[in-house]
Amino acid sequence: MLEFTGQIDNAILAESAGHALNRHPALRSRFRLDLGTQRVEYRTDGPPGEVGFIDAQADGWSADELDRLVGVLCWTPFDLAEEAQARGEVIKVDDTTTLLVLTMHHISFDGWSRHLLVNEIIAGYQALRRGEALDPTPSAHPAGLVGPPPADVTAQRVAEAVDRLRGAPLTVTLPYDRCPAPGESSVLGANLSIELDEELTGKVMAVAAQEGSTPFMTAVALLAGTLSRYSGQRDFLFAFGWPGREDPATADAIGMFMSTLVLRVGLDETTTWRELVRNARIGALEAFMDCDVPLEPIATALNPGRHVIWPPLTPVLVNVDDLPLELPVAPGVTCRYRLDGPVHTKYDLDLFVRSDDGEHGSRLTLAIDYPTDLFDAATIETLLSGLRRSAVDLAYSTEEPCCARPADS
Repeated sequence: MLEFTGQIDNAILAESAGHALNRHPALRSRFRLDLGTQRVEYRTDGPPGEVGFIDAQADGWSADELDRLVGVLCWTPFDLAEEAQARGEVIKVDDTTTLLVLTMHHISFDGWSRHLLVNEIIAGYQALRRGEALDPTPSAHPAGLVGPPPADVTAQRVAEAVDRLRGAPLTVTLPYDRCPAPGESSVLGANLSIELDEELTGKVMAVAAQEGSTPFMTAVALLAGTLSRYSGQRDFLFAFGWPGREDPATADAIGMFMSTLVLRVGLDETTTWRELVRNARIGALEAFMDCDVPLEPIATALNPGRHVIWPPLTPVLVNVDDLPLELPVAPGVTCRYRLDGPVHTKYDLDLFVRSDDGEHGSRLTLAIDYPTDLFDAATIETLLSGLRRSAVDLAYSTEEPCCARPADS
């Protein structure tokens, strides 16, 4: 959901969004299962999803009614066989506020695609405002951009990845408040976060820079150190999303290229915070090297009895939040992502790290998405406090063992 603030031309915005949904074959995808052959028919020659317009101001919509409408737009399922996998709605809230609700199915769309699509819609709006025609050229078809690696290469790489991960626990000891029986948990969640001030962020990232560690790798270290303090676990598998855009030809293509990678990070009683950051970096680099290895055969080898609809090797996901805070559109008009809707999470714990530049330096934000049927808010707040404590120790007690202090010190 995008919120435009300023004097926006809603008709032009709808035209630009509709053009973008039509230009990308992936967004016109249909997937039909042939029950006879048990094969999926994939087509992109159908019509695109529609972009509608609602004048909520003229029609007298209340705030509650508008919230319910947005919920319906966001969570109405797609018919994969009959419908395009993307649709939109432009909603005029008042004279200076417009919402653009874009709904895409993950089968045809990933996080990288989100940036491409939003940027294209804004660029199209700007072009139409200048009186220019939009580019009618279809974008590249995603099916023509990537292909499977040779079977013998895949088998060898899968075996190497399995060896790298073998022996690590396939679970993470988390401070659950409730543990529903398998199949009873929901994906409805909530989000809580903490922000590290400029001084602490600067010291944390200074240590990270010495070890060649990114904010993502640093977040992995902080999480592993914090969870180890709480539970005593010393070996962790964490999942993370990988854009899957190694081939330059995919850089500007909308589609579902993302894959899930799994990194391993470990520590023992003597591991210092600096060494843990180093371990996290090594684990991430090893996972990056396996970015073209499919996860399914790895999961089958390591966890053959898993339930196929749940994460295969770990209940914890770590990712980077790189959504821009604000996007310029036109003089006096800005756009920002609205993230105030319901949270849905498939993992038991999603940790997101983002870095924002401020007047006096950068600030790291650590945010956790969690299923509300597994955790109470107070438990997640305690875990976030533990992450802050770990950040302080990384910054100021860099050469001390991570496990030298209890979690609640």
